Amino acid sequence: MIQTKKEIRPAETGASKTVNYRRRESIKDFMCVVPALVFLIIFVYYPIVHLFKISFTDWNLIRDSYKYVGLKNYKWLFKGSGFDVWLASLKVTLRYTIAEIVITIVGGLLLALLFNHTSKAFNFMRPIVFMPKYIAVATSGVVFIWILHKDYGVLNQALKSLGLKPLPWLVSEKTALKGVLMLTAWRVMGYSMMLYISAMNSISVDYYEAADLDGANGFKKFWYITLPLLSPMTIFILVTTFIASMKVFQSIDVMTGGGPYNATNVMVFWIYSLAFEEFRVDRAAVVSIIFFLILLACTALTLKISEKSVNYDA
Repeated sequence: MIQTKKEIRPAETGASKTVNYRRRESIKDFMCVVPALVFLIIFVYYPIVHLFKISFTDWNLIRDSYKYVGLKNYKWLFKGSGFDVWLASLKVTLRYTIAEIVITIVGGLLLALLFNHTSKAFNFMRPIVFMPKYIAVATSGVVFIWILHKDYGVLNQALKSLGLKPLPWLVSEKTALKGVLMLTAWRVMGYSMMLYISAMNSISVDYYEAADLDGANGFKKFWYITLPLLSPMTIFILVTTFIASMKVFQSIDVMTGGGPYNATNVMVFWIYSLAFEEFRVDRAAVVSIIFFLILLACTALTLKISEKSVNYDA
């Protein structure tokens, strides 16, 4: 009986074992990410691609069919009747966004300085200030419609009692956006306050002790220590607030419906009106794409600037 020689394989070296182990771990990590990637492809990226497709059609919800019309909708937006409405809506959206960013950052920081105390009273009051963030916008909007009512609103009754002239908060194009911003301020300041308090508590006390030795007063410690070391949290609040405020819809829909005279016709509400009131899905798709590109560019620019100006020493 003839015995064949067994093939002798060289033993794996330590380096090859390490490489194989890392390769297996990388594959495991990738397989854990695959469900999330599939979800994003189906529910995020595919709708965006389909939105581009719709923008080149004449899709009207009243009709059952549509055809491709090339750049006709883009010409309507930039060279036709849609440009003036788009520009006016963009201005209203930017005004609202800038106001909300200022309210969120400045108001939240001031409240954080006020409530950053460890006592039973402040521990009780902080959740009360923070709670409006988790009340439904639709519910809050209905309450604020009652508060800001021209004739029977609580705010105007208070103004009358002080001898001041009541204002048509939600029915005048000069004050409608301010009325919506009152609801916004009530909802967002408590949230940013809690973020700032968390960031303040993470700053090392060594900085303040060194400042005390140098004779710095409270304002200088705030200006030269607290404020710079809060910059990472500030940029986080800035970016998230910018994106959220540019996409504002619910409060406008409930309180003003885009009026009066388009004074609160923000971009997302206009897109909604084009699609579900005028039934022009094709035009809504074009406006959505341009709006998406604006948000993408502004967010990228903000993050680029923050890389050079944000202090992460804390």
